[in-house]
Amino acid sequence: MYIATLSNRRSNSTLYTWLNFLHKPYFHNMIIILIFIPIVAIWAITVYNGLIGKKNNAEEAFSGIDVQLKKRWDLIPNLVAAVKEFMSHERGILEEITKLRGQAMQDNIGDQERFGLENQISSMLGKIKVAVEAYPDLKANNNVTELQHSLNEVEAQISASRRAYNAAVKSLNNAVEMFPSNIMANIMNMKTREFFEIPREERESVDVGALFDK
Repeated sequence: MYIATLSNRRSNSTLYTWLNFLHKPYFHNMIIILIFIPIVAIWAITVYNGLIGKKNNAEEAFSGIDVQLKKRWDLIPNLVAAVKEFMSHERGILEEITKLRGQAMQDNIGDQERFGLENQISSMLGKIKVAVEAYPDLKANNNVTELQHSLNEVEAQISASRRAYNAAVKSLNNAVEMFPSNIMANIMNMKTREFFEIPREERESVDVGALFDK
């Protein structure tokens, strides 16, 4: 009888201790922390993976536009060779576009500088378009005709690749700059990327497919 009473007292004491512990503020705080940590971890993993995915999409889109720009690089020497014998008075334009091509092909330049050089190349091509109109003999040149077709295809591909790239960059930049994903972007030291935009007047000049239409 005595042993049973002592056992009951101990049980009641243990129960009282647990109940008292459950009502302690630090216990409530511990519960909140245990719930909060998994939520933060899931958010961090989700945002991290999202940022990496957007970064990879932008890089893939850049690779696509890079391929098309390199195709244009390959066509520029052929263009210069085809028209230079007719355009002796515009030799400065031909020399300038050749120089710009060489600068754009360098590996140690950033996106902003690269896009700036590509825009200048587009501008030079537009000047060639205007100058060629004064040389009707170019229309009868087979090399010029082939260049017209090739350049038309490449410019269309560049335009499509540029739109895809800018869309991917916009998605990435929004994630890097907007709350709360910008918190993770700062931790990852992730930066925004440059858009490949061309001013309206240069965008009109870049229609190299029409270079020899007139």
